[in-house]
Amino acid sequence: MKKVSVSVCPVPSEQLPINEYQELKGSWPFHWVTLAWPQYLRKLAWVWGWSWLIFAPVAAASFSPQQAPVQFVLSAGAGSSLILTLVVLRLYLGWWYIRSRLNSPTVFYEESGWYDGQTWPKTPEFVVQDRLILNHQVRPLLDRLRQTFYGLGTILAIGGSIWIGYNGAIAG
Repeated sequence: MKKVSVSVCPVPSEQLPINEYQELKGSWPFHWVTLAWPQYLRKLAWVWGWSWLIFAPVAAASFSPQQAPVQFVLSAGAGSSLILTLVVLRLYLGWWYIRSRLNSPTVFYEESGWYDGQTWPKTPEFVVQDRLILNHQVRPLLDRLRQTFYGLGTILAIGGSIWIGYNGAIAG
């Protein structure tokens, strides 16, 4: 592959997709997705735990922990899962944006402000470089986030089934 001069690219350095990828990869909390599974899950558990501390008093106002412990735990857990789902959604949207920037054959950029946007068609070298990063770095992260959504959905479905089963047993 021949050397590509950066001078052929009019896009400001900070708006190049590869640099946006590097910046997102190192930023908080987006770098969580790049961690090994145990560390990644620990971060998500940390968010869920702090959210549970916020939602537990709300759940306690509806279901007394002494009189309805199952409903209390499930409702606090559902509220906490809502916050966790929003965090995972934010991570997914950030990585999806980088995916679209790397996948596009052109780069939209702003020279000095919002009013002077330009489009630059990527050279074949830039396209190959961006697609390699997309396929080997970003897609696995998006797959991990999708798996996280599936896991959250499964946990919420199990919690909902327990709720229905428990309330059905009480009513019957």
